[in-house]
Amino acid sequence: MGYFSLDEQGLVHEVNLTGAALLGTERSRIAGRRFQLFVAPQCRPAFNVFLEGIFAGHEKRGCEVSLMSADHAAFWADLQAMSAVSRRAAPQMCLMAIVDITARKQAEEAQRRIDILGATNRKLQGEIIRRQAVELSLRKSEQRAHQLLGHSRHLQNKLRQMSHQILLVQENQRKEISRELHDEISQLLLSINVHLAIFDSNAANNPQSIRRSITRVRWLVEKSVRVVHDFARELRPPMLDDLGLIPALDTYIAEFSKRKGLKIQFTAFNGVEAFEGDKRTVLYRVTQEALANVAKHARASVVKVLIIKVRGGACLEISDNGKAFDIGRLSSAEWGDRLGLTGMRERVEMVGGRFSVESASGSGTTIRAVLPFGKGGLQAKGSDPRHSSVGGGGGGAVKGGRAARITL
Repeated sequence: MGYFSLDEQGLVHEVNLTGAALLGTERSRIAGRRFQLFVAPQCRPAFNVFLEGIFAGHEKRGCEVSLMSADHAAFWADLQAMSAVSRRAAPQMCLMAIVDITARKQAEEAQRRIDILGATNRKLQGEIIRRQAVELSLRKSEQRAHQLLGHSRHLQNKLRQMSHQILLVQENQRKEISRELHDEISQLLLSINVHLAIFDSNAANNPQSIRRSITRVRWLVEKSVRVVHDFARELRPPMLDDLGLIPALDTYIAEFSKRKGLKIQFTAFNGVEAFEGDKRTVLYRVTQEALANVAKHARASVVKVLIIKVRGGACLEISDNGKAFDIGRLSSAEWGDRLGLTGMRERVEMVGGRFSVESASGSGTTIRAVLPFGKGGLQAKGSDPRHSSVGGGGGGAVKGGRAARITL
């Protein structure tokens, strides 16, 4: 440990051998020189403040500065000093001890660099983890994009097939309309024309046959009117617009029951008439298509058509006691050209409703369509059900058992 005796200006008055050895200079050449000459330039302001503080009080003070030896080799030193009471009034003196702390400073600097490197490594590791997460997210997004693209292509193919089927259905409907017009209306009109020709030729020769001819012509005209009326009603019943959904369904179900020999129970609540015209049309068409499917595929003896009030809307339910089918096959290619259920679903979803199918062995099949009321809500208070049992009584679809359910 080196010892120095300094005055207020930093002038060295005494130094021990260790102090001289630290500075690499003989004691005789140190005494009488200012200590600031051995302090590195960048540390001199701090040393001057340190020296002023020593003579401002009697407390011990410390300071770490870089010192330069005679060969200009710099080293770090810890300075500890305090003012000394002098017997003479001037100059004031202080005693300062010096310890070489270069090794400690180097260790601290090495530790600081290690800490910086550690922080940098941790930051790099965090960045690597973040980039790996981003890469994983991008890979998942890419896989999801491929899946969506494949699904989109599948939907496009399905839409193309559906468009082809719709065109075929339209063409078949036009063919059926053409056949109906030719076979029914044209034949009746031709028959009327023949009878009018006979009537004209017999008018002068056989007046007694006029009444019989008129009766036959009137019967043919009435039959033509009935055929045209039935044909127009199949396309769209005027009763649906004039009287409402319940009378239109009641009439249609009654006639359908007679034609197909089915027992159909029809129950509805009056509030369903609060629906807009397009929603009433959807309920009518879904009922029409569902009953056609029952007659064609279900082999049922009893069918229930029920329209009930549910929260925020109404629910149409058509259930039968016929044979069930695997609803999982609805999405298969085998059923891709069946437009009945698909058409019902599209109609219901077009007006913001939900469509579902249940089918299980022993329980038959149930089709449900839930439609919401408009912004005005339901006008009628309560359900006020209106019952109609067409084709005799009997139960509807057999309840019980575990039914499979699919929402399309």
